[in-house]
Amino acid sequence: MKLSKSGMGTIRINNLDEMYPIQDMLLQSGQIVQYEAGIFAYGNVPMLVKRNVEQVIREELDRAGLIEVQLPTLQPEKIWQASDRWQKYIDDGVMFTIMTDKGNYCMAPTAEEAVVEFAREKLKSYKHLPVNFYQIGEKYRHEIRTRGYMLRGKSFLMMDAYSFDEDFEGLEENYRITREAYLEISKRLHLNAIPVVADNGDMGGKKSEEFMVISPIGEDTILYDEKTGIGLNTEILDRPDYKEYLKAEYNIDDISNLKEKKTIEIGHIFQLGTRYSETMNATFTAKDGTNKPYVMGCYGIGVSRVMAAIYENSRLTDKDGNIVGISLPANIAPYTVQIIPKVENEAKMKDAMNFYEKMEGHAILDDRNKVMIGEKIKDAKVYGTPFVAILGDKVEEGKVELEETLTGEKQVLSIDEAVEFLNKQREK
Repeated sequence: MKLSKSGMGTIRINNLDEMYPIQDMLLQSGQIVQYEAGIFAYGNVPMLVKRNVEQVIREELDRAGLIEVQLPTLQPEKIWQASDRWQKYIDDGVMFTIMTDKGNYCMAPTAEEAVVEFAREKLKSYKHLPVNFYQIGEKYRHEIRTRGYMLRGKSFLMMDAYSFDEDFEGLEENYRITREAYLEISKRLHLNAIPVVADNGDMGGKKSEEFMVISPIGEDTILYDEKTGIGLNTEILDRPDYKEYLKAEYNIDDISNLKEKKTIEIGHIFQLGTRYSETMNATFTAKDGTNKPYVMGCYGIGVSRVMAAIYENSRLTDKDGNIVGISLPANIAPYTVQIIPKVENEAKMKDAMNFYEKMEGHAILDDRNKVMIGEKIKDAKVYGTPFVAILGDKVEEGKVELEETLTGEKQVLSIDEAVEFLNKQREK
Protein backbone atom coordinates (compact mmCIF):
# COMPACT_ATOMS: atom_id res chain seq x y z
CA MET A 1 0.00 0.00 0.00
CA LYS A 2 1.26 3.48 -0.90
CA LEU A 3 0.22 6.03 1.69
CA SER A 4 -0.14 8.74 -0.94
CA LYS A 5 -3.04 6.69 -2.38
CA SER A 6 -4.63 5.69 0.93
CA GLY A 7 -6.43 8.91 1.84
CA MET A 8 -4.50 9.04 5.13
CA GLY A 9 -2.84 12.26 6.22
CA THR A 10 -0.50 13.04 9.12
CA ILE A 11 -1.89 11.42 12.26
CA ARG A 12 -2.71 13.37 15.42
CA ILE A 13 -3.68 11.40 18.55
CA ASN A 14 -5.07 13.12 21.65
CA ASN A 15 -6.35 11.95 25.06
CA LEU A 16 -6.67 8.23 24.40
CA ASP A 17 -9.52 6.33 26.05
CA GLU A 18 -8.04 4.99 29.29
CA MET A 19 -9.93 1.69 29.09
CA TYR A 20 -9.52 0.93 25.37
CA PRO A 21 -6.57 3.05 24.20
CA ILE A 22 -5.59 1.10 21.10
CA GLN A 23 -9.06 0.88 19.64
CA ASP A 24 -9.42 4.60 20.34
CA MET A 25 -6.14 5.10 18.48
CA LEU A 26 -7.60 3.22 15.51
CA LEU A 27 -10.63 5.50 15.65
CA GLN A 28 -8.66 8.75 15.96
CA SER A 29 -6.28 7.74 13.17
CA GLY A 30 -9.17 6.96 10.82
CA GLN A 31 -8.37 3.26 10.58
CA ILE A 32 -11.86 2.43 11.82
CA VAL A 33 -14.88 4.69 11.42
CA GLN A 34 -17.79 4.60 13.88
CA TYR A 35 -21.21 5.31 12.40
CA GLU A 36 -22.84 5.00 15.80
CA ALA A 37 -22.15 2.93 18.92
CA GLY A 38 -21.52 -0.66 17.85
CA ILE A 39 -21.42 -0.08 14.07
CA PHE A 40 -18.03 0.28 12.38
CA ALA A 41 -16.31 0.47 9.01
CA TYR A 42 -12.80 -0.94 8.69
CA GLY A 43 -9.97 0.77 6.85
CA ASN A 44 -7.36 -1.13 4.88
CA VAL A 45 -5.06 -2.29 7.70
CA PRO A 46 -7.69 -3.52 10.23
CA MET A 47 -9.69 -5.08 7.40
CA LEU A 48 -6.62 -7.10 6.39
CA VAL A 49 -5.89 -7.98 10.03
CA LYS A 50 -9.44 -9.35 10.15
CA ARG A 51 -8.79 -11.34 6.98
CA ASN A 52 -5.60 -12.82 8.43
CA VAL A 53 -7.42 -13.80 11.62
CA GLU A 54 -10.09 -15.50 9.50
CA GLN A 55 -7.39 -17.35 7.57
CA VAL A 56 -5.84 -18.76 10.76
CA ILE A 57 -9.29 -19.90 11.92
CA ARG A 58 -10.05 -21.51 8.56
CA GLU A 59 -6.72 -23.33 8.38
CA GLU A 60 -7.08 -24.87 11.83
CA LEU A 61 -10.76 -25.80 11.44
CA ASP A 62 -10.13 -27.31 8.00
CA ARG A 63 -7.21 -29.26 9.46
CA ALA A 64 -9.53 -30.56 12.20
CA GLY A 65 -11.98 -31.82 9.56
CA LEU A 66 -14.73 -29.21 9.83
CA ILE A 67 -16.59 -28.31 6.62
CA GLU A 68 -17.11 -24.65 5.65
CA VAL A 69 -20.58 -23.61 4.44
CA GLN A 70 -22.54 -20.37 4.19
CA LEU A 71 -25.92 -19.96 5.87
CA PRO A 72 -28.31 -17.05 5.24
CA THR A 73 -27.96 -13.87 7.27
CA LEU A 74 -31.58 -12.98 6.50
CA GLN A 75 -33.68 -15.68 8.16
CA PRO A 76 -37.44 -16.30 8.00
CA GLU A 77 -39.57 -16.14 11.12
CA LYS A 78 -40.91 -19.67 10.62
CA ILE A 79 -37.64 -21.45 11.48
CA TRP A 80 -37.39 -19.46 14.72
CA GLN A 81 -40.99 -20.28 15.53
CA ALA A 82 -40.13 -23.95 15.03
CA SER A 83 -37.46 -23.73 17.76
CA ASP A 84 -39.72 -21.67 20.07
CA ARG A 85 -37.10 -18.90 20.23
CA TRP A 86 -38.70 -16.16 18.09
CA GLN A 87 -40.83 -14.60 20.81
CA LYS A 88 -38.10 -14.89 23.45
CA TYR A 89 -35.59 -13.04 21.28
CA ILE A 90 -38.26 -10.43 20.48
CA ASP A 91 -39.12 -9.99 24.17
CA ASP A 92 -35.44 -9.74 25.13
CA GLY A 93 -34.92 -7.05 22.48
CA VAL A 94 -31.92 -8.92 21.05
CA MET A 95 -33.05 -9.45 17.47
CA PHE A 96 -33.27 -7.02 14.55
CA THR A 97 -36.48 -7.86 12.70
CA ILE A 98 -37.89 -6.99 9.28
CA MET A 99 -41.67 -7.10 9.05
CA THR A 100 -43.18 -7.15 5.55
CA ASP A 101 -46.50 -8.00 3.89
CA LYS A 102 -44.71 -11.02 2.37
CA GLY A 103 -43.52 -12.38 5.69
CA ASN A 104 -41.40 -11.59 8.72
CA TYR A 105 -37.62 -12.00 8.93
CA CYS A 106 -34.70 -11.40 11.25
CA MET A 107 -31.05 -10.49 10.79
CA ALA A 108 -29.29 -13.54 12.21
CA PRO A 109 -28.11 -13.14 15.82
CA THR A 110 -27.04 -16.81 15.68
CA ALA A 111 -27.68 -19.77 13.38
CA GLU A 112 -28.84 -22.90 15.23
CA GLU A 113 -32.21 -22.82 13.46
CA ALA A 114 -30.68 -22.16 10.05
CA VAL A 115 -28.14 -24.96 10.35
CA VAL A 116 -30.78 -27.49 11.46
CA GLU A 117 -32.79 -26.65 8.33
CA PHE A 118 -29.59 -27.00 6.29
CA ALA A 119 -28.70 -30.35 7.86
CA ARG A 120 -32.11 -31.99 7.56
CA GLU A 121 -31.86 -31.76 3.76
CA LYS A 122 -28.44 -33.44 3.70
CA LEU A 123 -27.94 -35.67 6.74
CA LYS A 124 -30.79 -38.15 6.33
CA SER A 125 -28.97 -41.28 7.49
CA TYR A 126 -26.45 -42.36 10.12
CA LYS A 127 -24.16 -43.03 7.13
CA HIS A 128 -23.88 -39.24 6.67
CA LEU A 129 -22.69 -38.65 10.26
CA PRO A 130 -20.65 -37.29 11.98
CA VAL A 131 -20.41 -33.82 10.41
CA ASN A 132 -19.28 -30.45 11.74
CA PHE A 133 -20.25 -27.45 9.57
CA TYR A 134 -18.79 -23.97 10.10
CA GLN A 135 -19.16 -20.51 8.62
CA ILE A 136 -17.61 -17.07 9.08
CA GLY A 137 -19.97 -14.16 8.63
CA GLU A 138 -21.78 -11.18 10.10
CA LYS A 139 -24.16 -11.50 13.04
CA TYR A 140 -26.51 -8.82 14.34
CA ARG A 141 -27.64 -8.22 17.91
CA HIS A 142 -29.40 -5.21 19.36
CA GLU A 143 -26.88 -4.74 22.15
CA ILE A 144 -28.27 -2.22 24.60
CA ARG A 145 -24.85 -1.87 26.26
CA THR A 146 -22.38 -1.60 23.39
CA ARG A 147 -18.96 -1.54 25.00
CA GLY A 148 -15.30 -1.53 24.11
CA TYR A 149 -15.66 -0.56 20.44
CA MET A 150 -15.14 -3.87 18.57
CA LEU A 151 -15.55 -5.96 21.74
CA ARG A 152 -19.33 -5.68 21.78
CA GLY A 153 -21.02 -4.34 18.67
CA LYS A 154 -24.43 -4.48 17.05
CA SER A 155 -22.90 -5.89 13.88
CA PHE A 156 -19.94 -8.21 14.31
CA LEU A 157 -18.01 -10.92 12.52
CA MET A 158 -18.31 -14.41 13.97
CA MET A 159 -17.20 -17.96 13.26
CA ASP A 160 -19.94 -20.36 14.24
CA ALA A 161 -19.77 -24.14 13.87
CA TYR A 162 -22.35 -26.88 14.45
CA SER A 163 -21.69 -30.59 14.87
CA PHE A 164 -24.14 -33.41 14.17
CA ASP A 165 -23.70 -36.89 15.65
CA GLU A 166 -25.59 -40.13 16.16
CA ASP A 167 -25.08 -40.20 19.91
CA PHE A 168 -23.48 -38.42 22.86
CA GLU A 169 -20.25 -40.38 22.50
CA GLY A 170 -19.86 -38.88 19.02
CA LEU A 171 -20.67 -35.43 20.38
CA GLU A 172 -17.94 -35.77 23.00
CA GLU A 173 -15.42 -36.58 20.25
CA ASN A 174 -16.49 -33.70 18.01
CA TYR A 175 -16.36 -31.39 21.02
CA ARG A 176 -12.83 -32.58 21.88
CA ILE A 177 -11.57 -32.13 18.31
CA THR A 178 -13.00 -28.62 18.02
CA ARG A 179 -11.68 -27.67 21.47
CA GLU A 180 -8.16 -28.66 20.42
CA ALA A 181 -8.52 -26.62 17.22
CA TYR A 182 -9.49 -23.60 19.35
CA LEU A 183 -6.33 -23.97 21.41
CA GLU A 184 -4.22 -24.03 18.23
CA ILE A 185 -6.03 -20.99 16.86
CA SER A 186 -5.44 -18.97 20.04
CA LYS A 187 -1.77 -20.01 20.08
CA ARG A 188 -1.21 -18.89 16.48
CA LEU A 189 -2.98 -15.59 17.23
CA HIS A 190 -0.67 -14.97 20.24
CA LEU A 191 -3.64 -14.86 22.62
CA ASN A 192 -3.10 -18.06 24.66
CA ALA A 193 -6.76 -18.34 25.56
CA ILE A 194 -7.78 -20.27 28.68
CA PRO A 195 -10.73 -22.69 28.42
CA VAL A 196 -12.93 -22.23 31.49
CA VAL A 197 -16.12 -23.84 32.75
CA ALA A 198 -19.15 -21.78 31.73
CA ASP A 199 -22.92 -21.77 32.02
CA ASN A 200 -24.89 -22.73 28.91
CA GLY A 201 -27.42 -19.98 29.56
CA ASP A 202 -30.12 -19.56 26.91
CA MET A 203 -28.33 -21.93 24.52
CA GLY A 204 -29.28 -24.91 26.66
CA GLY A 205 -27.57 -28.28 26.53
CA LYS A 206 -25.29 -30.27 28.79
CA LYS A 207 -21.98 -28.41 29.25
CA SER A 208 -19.92 -25.61 27.79
CA GLU A 209 -16.57 -23.85 28.00
CA GLU A 210 -15.55 -20.27 27.27
CA PHE A 211 -12.14 -19.34 25.90
CA MET A 212 -10.83 -16.40 27.88
CA VAL A 213 -7.87 -14.05 27.33
CA ILE A 214 -6.51 -12.45 30.50
CA SER A 215 -6.68 -8.67 30.02
CA PRO A 216 -7.15 -5.57 32.19
CA ILE A 217 -9.85 -4.41 29.75
CA GLY A 218 -11.89 -7.60 30.13
CA GLU A 219 -15.53 -7.41 31.17
CA ASP A 220 -15.64 -11.01 32.46
CA THR A 221 -14.19 -12.33 35.71
CA ILE A 222 -12.87 -15.86 35.95
CA LEU A 223 -11.41 -17.94 38.75
CA TYR A 224 -8.17 -19.52 37.56
CA ASP A 225 -5.34 -21.68 38.89
CA GLU A 226 -2.17 -21.18 36.82
CA LYS A 227 -0.60 -24.40 38.12
CA THR A 228 -3.43 -26.77 37.25
CA GLY A 229 -4.98 -24.79 34.40
CA ILE A 230 -8.41 -25.13 35.99
CA GLY A 231 -10.65 -22.15 35.41
CA LEU A 232 -14.31 -21.20 35.59
CA ASN A 233 -16.49 -18.20 34.92
CA THR A 234 -17.72 -16.72 38.19
CA GLU A 235 -21.26 -16.87 36.73
CA ILE A 236 -21.15 -20.61 37.45
CA LEU A 237 -21.26 -19.82 41.16
CA ASP A 238 -24.75 -18.37 40.69
CA ARG A 239 -26.07 -21.87 40.00
CA PRO A 240 -27.65 -23.42 43.13
CA ASP A 241 -26.13 -26.76 42.11
CA TYR A 242 -22.71 -25.43 41.04
CA LYS A 243 -20.75 -27.85 43.25
CA GLU A 244 -22.56 -30.90 41.87
CA TYR A 245 -22.34 -29.52 38.30
CA LEU A 246 -18.57 -28.93 38.50
CA LYS A 247 -17.99 -32.41 39.90
CA ALA A 248 -20.27 -34.24 37.48
CA GLU A 249 -19.31 -32.51 34.23
CA TYR A 250 -15.71 -31.37 34.81
CA ASN A 251 -14.47 -33.47 37.75
CA ILE A 252 -13.70 -30.31 39.76
CA ASP A 253 -14.31 -30.63 43.49
CA ASP A 254 -12.04 -27.93 44.96
CA ILE A 255 -11.90 -24.28 43.81
CA SER A 256 -10.22 -22.83 46.89
CA ASN A 257 -6.91 -22.16 45.05
CA LEU A 258 -8.49 -20.31 42.13
CA LYS A 259 -7.74 -16.58 41.83
CA GLU A 260 -9.82 -13.85 40.16
CA LYS A 261 -8.67 -12.60 36.73
CA LYS A 262 -10.21 -10.04 34.36
CA THR A 263 -10.69 -11.56 30.91
CA ILE A 264 -12.02 -11.08 27.38
CA GLU A 265 -14.19 -13.91 26.07
CA ILE A 266 -13.17 -14.73 22.47
CA GLY A 267 -14.94 -18.06 22.04
CA HIS A 268 -17.54 -20.41 23.48
CA ILE A 269 -18.24 -24.09 22.82
CA PHE A 270 -21.41 -25.98 23.80
CA GLN A 271 -22.69 -29.53 23.98
CA LEU A 272 -26.28 -28.87 22.94
CA GLY A 273 -27.50 -32.45 22.82
CA THR A 274 -30.93 -32.84 21.17
CA ARG A 275 -32.55 -29.57 22.24
CA TYR A 276 -32.86 -28.06 18.75
CA SER A 277 -33.23 -31.25 16.74
CA GLU A 278 -36.11 -32.43 18.95
CA THR A 279 -37.86 -29.06 19.00
CA MET A 280 -37.55 -28.69 15.23
CA ASN A 281 -38.28 -32.39 14.54
CA ALA A 282 -34.97 -32.89 12.71
CA THR A 283 -34.09 -36.57 12.54
CA PHE A 284 -31.94 -39.12 10.73
CA THR A 285 -32.47 -42.81 10.06
CA ALA A 286 -30.44 -44.76 12.61
CA LYS A 287 -28.80 -48.18 12.11
CA ASP A 288 -31.85 -49.91 13.60
CA GLY A 289 -34.15 -48.20 11.08
CA THR A 290 -35.76 -45.81 13.57
CA ASN A 291 -35.77 -42.02 13.29
CA LYS A 292 -33.61 -40.31 15.90
CA PRO A 293 -32.85 -36.63 16.59
CA TYR A 294 -29.36 -35.34 15.83
CA VAL A 295 -27.07 -34.93 18.82
CA MET A 296 -25.62 -31.46 18.34
CA GLY A 297 -22.80 -29.23 19.49
CA CYS A 298 -22.16 -25.59 18.63
CA TYR A 299 -18.95 -23.58 18.68
CA GLY A 300 -18.37 -19.84 18.28
CA ILE A 301 -15.42 -17.48 17.91
CA GLY A 302 -15.98 -13.72 17.93
CA VAL A 303 -13.66 -12.61 15.13
CA SER A 304 -14.21 -8.92 15.94
CA ARG A 305 -13.46 -9.64 19.61
CA VAL A 306 -10.31 -11.51 18.63
CA MET A 307 -9.21 -8.47 16.62
CA ALA A 308 -9.88 -6.16 19.56
CA ALA A 309 -7.91 -8.43 21.91
CA ILE A 310 -4.98 -8.64 19.49
CA TYR A 311 -4.87 -4.87 19.03
CA GLU A 312 -5.13 -4.08 22.74
CA ASN A 313 -2.36 -6.63 23.45
CA SER A 314 -0.12 -5.02 20.80
CA ARG A 315 0.34 -1.60 22.40
CA LEU A 316 3.69 0.20 22.13
CA THR A 317 4.85 2.31 25.06
CA ASP A 318 7.76 4.72 25.57
CA LYS A 319 10.18 4.61 28.52
CA ASP A 320 7.65 6.52 30.65
CA GLY A 321 4.88 4.03 29.94
CA ASN A 322 2.96 6.33 27.58
CA ILE A 323 1.21 4.59 24.68
CA VAL A 324 2.82 5.67 21.40
CA GLY A 325 1.58 3.09 18.91
CA ILE A 326 0.85 -0.48 17.91
CA SER A 327 3.11 -3.40 17.01
CA LEU A 328 1.12 -6.31 15.63
CA PRO A 329 2.50 -9.87 15.62
CA ALA A 330 4.34 -10.43 12.33
CA ASN A 331 2.25 -13.44 11.31
CA ILE A 332 -0.97 -11.40 11.70
CA ALA A 333 0.13 -7.95 10.50
CA PRO A 334 -0.90 -7.48 6.85
CA TYR A 335 2.17 -5.31 6.28
CA THR A 336 5.42 -6.50 7.83
CA VAL A 337 7.31 -3.28 7.28
CA GLN A 338 6.67 0.40 6.66
CA ILE A 339 9.23 1.86 4.27
CA ILE A 340 10.18 5.48 4.92
CA PRO A 341 12.45 7.02 2.28
CA LYS A 342 13.69 10.56 1.89
CA VAL A 343 11.25 11.30 -0.92
CA GLU A 344 13.18 14.24 -2.39
CA ASN A 345 16.28 12.05 -2.83
CA GLU A 346 15.90 10.31 -6.20
CA ALA A 347 18.36 7.49 -5.35
CA LYS A 348 16.61 6.76 -2.04
CA MET A 349 13.22 6.67 -3.72
CA LYS A 350 14.57 4.25 -6.32
CA ASP A 351 15.86 1.97 -3.54
CA ALA A 352 12.55 2.32 -1.70
CA MET A 353 10.56 1.29 -4.77
CA ASN A 354 12.87 -1.68 -5.31
CA PHE A 355 12.38 -2.76 -1.68
CA TYR A 356 8.61 -2.18 -1.85
CA GLU A 357 8.21 -4.32 -4.97
CA LYS A 358 10.32 -7.15 -3.55
CA MET A 359 8.09 -7.29 -0.47
CA GLU A 360 5.26 -8.37 -2.81
CA GLY A 361 2.35 -6.68 -1.09
CA HIS A 362 3.62 -7.01 2.50
CA ALA A 363 4.87 -3.43 2.85
CA ILE A 364 3.53 0.09 3.29
CA LEU A 365 5.45 2.75 1.36
CA ASP A 366 5.27 6.21 2.87
CA ASP A 367 5.70 8.19 -0.35
CA ARG A 368 3.95 11.31 0.95
CA ASN A 369 5.53 14.62 -0.01
CA LYS A 370 6.14 17.49 2.42
CA VAL A 371 6.03 15.26 5.51
CA MET A 372 9.16 15.12 7.64
CA ILE A 373 10.81 11.72 8.25
CA GLY A 374 10.30 12.15 12.01
CA GLU A 375 6.56 12.54 11.48
CA LYS A 376 6.52 9.53 9.16
CA ILE A 377 8.25 7.35 11.76
CA LYS A 378 5.73 8.46 14.37
CA ASP A 379 2.83 7.73 12.02
CA ALA A 380 4.30 4.33 11.08
CA LYS A 381 3.94 3.08 14.63
CA VAL A 382 0.20 3.75 14.56
CA TYR A 383 -0.38 1.38 11.61
CA GLY A 384 0.87 -1.61 13.59
CA THR A 385 3.69 -2.70 11.29
CA PRO A 386 6.21 -4.82 13.25
CA PHE A 387 9.17 -3.17 11.45
CA VAL A 388 10.06 0.25 10.08
CA ALA A 389 12.69 0.69 7.35
CA ILE A 390 14.44 4.05 7.03
CA LEU A 391 16.15 5.10 3.81
CA GLY A 392 17.68 8.41 4.82
CA ASP A 393 20.95 10.28 4.32
CA LYS A 394 22.72 8.24 7.03
CA VAL A 395 22.17 4.93 5.19
CA GLU A 396 24.26 4.14 2.12
CA GLU A 397 22.61 3.33 -1.19
CA GLY A 398 21.21 -0.18 -1.55
CA LYS A 399 20.75 -0.57 2.21
CA VAL A 400 18.06 0.13 4.82
CA GLU A 401 18.02 0.76 8.56
CA LEU A 402 15.50 -1.74 9.88
CA GLU A 403 13.91 -1.15 13.31
CA GLU A 404 11.74 -3.61 15.19
CA THR A 405 8.97 -1.43 16.60
CA LEU A 406 8.33 -3.62 19.66
CA THR A 407 11.94 -3.71 20.95
CA GLY A 408 13.54 -0.71 19.23
CA GLU A 409 16.38 -2.94 17.97
CA LYS A 410 17.99 -1.67 14.77
CA GLN A 411 20.13 -3.25 12.08
CA VAL A 412 21.48 -2.07 8.71
CA LEU A 413 20.88 -4.57 5.91
CA SER A 414 20.98 -4.72 2.16
CA ILE A 415 17.56 -4.69 0.54
CA ASP A 416 17.76 -8.39 -0.33
CA GLU A 417 18.86 -9.26 3.24
CA ALA A 418 15.98 -7.21 4.65
CA VAL A 419 13.45 -8.92 2.39
CA GLU A 420 14.70 -12.37 3.40
CA PHE A 421 14.70 -11.45 7.10
CA LEU A 422 11.17 -9.99 7.01
CA ASN A 423 9.72 -12.92 5.10
CA LYS A 424 11.01 -15.26 7.81
CA GLN A 425 9.36 -13.14 10.53
CA ARG A 426 5.92 -13.76 9.02
CA GLU A 427 6.40 -17.50 9.36
CA LYS A 428 6.92 -17.39 13.14
